Amino acid sequence: MRLSVEQMIEQIKEKLKVLNFDAIKPDHFDEQLYDELKDIYDMVMKKPSFSPSEMQAIAEELGNLRKKL
Repeated sequence: MRLSVEQMIEQIKEKLKVLNFDAIKPDHFDEQLYDELKDIYDMVMKKPSFSPSEMQAIAEELGNLRKKL
């Protein structure tokens, strides 16, 4: 079953709850970037924990994938 962009974003936010992801909403992401977002999602879900620098890098990658509003 294919996850929706909304499901992936919400699960990433939940797993990385120490980050302030309030500004990142599922509707900020274009469906055309699904594969890139799925790669981030898969990596986040596989790891049990993250260093602060890894969390920062994930936040930056998600920021890079956001729609230009």
